[in-house]
Amino acid sequence: MAEQQPLEQEAPATNPLVLRPAPQISSAVTTHIIMRDVLVALAPATVMSVVLFGINALLVIATSVGSCVLFEYLWCRLRKTESTISDLSAAVTGLLLAFNVPSTLPLYMVVIGAFVAIIMTKELFGGLGRNFANPAIVGRIFLAVAFPVAMTTFAPPSIALSPVDVVSSATPLAPTAEPLSLLELLLGTHMGVLGETSALALLLGFVFLLVRPVVTWHIPVGYMGTVALLSLLAGKSPLEQLLSGGLVLGAIYMATDYSTCPATKRGKLVFGIGCGIITCLIRFFGNLNEGVAFSILFMNLLVPYIDQLTPNIPVGGEEIMAERRRARRAKGGEGHE
Repeated sequence: MAEQQPLEQEAPATNPLVLRPAPQISSAVTTHIIMRDVLVALAPATVMSVVLFGINALLVIATSVGSCVLFEYLWCRLRKTESTISDLSAAVTGLLLAFNVPSTLPLYMVVIGAFVAIIMTKELFGGLGRNFANPAIVGRIFLAVAFPVAMTTFAPPSIALSPVDVVSSATPLAPTAEPLSLLELLLGTHMGVLGETSALALLLGFVFLLVRPVVTWHIPVGYMGTVALLSLLAGKSPLEQLLSGGLVLGAIYMATDYSTCPATKRGKLVFGIGCGIITCLIRFFGNLNEGVAFSILFMNLLVPYIDQLTPNIPVGGEEIMAERRRARRAKGGEGHE
């Protein structure tokens, strides 16, 4: 009987396969970096709001940002978890919330809005990335419903191209409002909330976010393009509709929130178009002068369904789908013979 030769031992693998949960793609871009870039993009509009509305605007911004950061810190302490205020997401929420209120809003109302945004909308649903809607949007809507008079009382800007002699007045979208020039709408020298004023400053920040890149063009262009088209069909000025109200702020900085917008490019376009349609329906046929906040909130609720209907095609998926189409056509041809 021949002597059995020992089996050769396999050489150890130099690159062993490691199984880990998703995501498998690592990146140097962190939440802190993204939120920092958003704050930088909002800096021109922040400066412009202080220039136009003075110390009151600065107090509202400081109170909103400080309250949002404090509420998130206290929540982490209450839950005995690591503090997340260093990722700057609470600061961004506070700044966006401040941009959604007038400079005349009492500061205690600003604190209430911050509580609704951070605790009720964000933290109770699991924190950053798990909130069902944009926190600043929900905070604004809550304040508009709870304090309608305070939320519609506006101070005249310190720089005005047209004479303003009243403190409480309508925004440019109101039927009773005096018509404004496009230059006034672009520069923001008119009444409104802090983020409804200087469209030019907001657009400068948009360019910065595209260059970084923090956002893509799909939602802002889909949103504003839809509003422009529907305004033209309705016999209204597209530029006036785009530059009035909070449309520029909402389309660029709030509808593009990572947690509450679709993941795919096609989904983002659908999301932006949906926001534009709802905004125009509210503006043209509703009882409200503005519809940006409600349109974004409504579309936030539809994001899971949009993601299901607009999935990404995997690598090689186009060839597989083309082969299946050819097979179906061939089978259909054989049936007619």
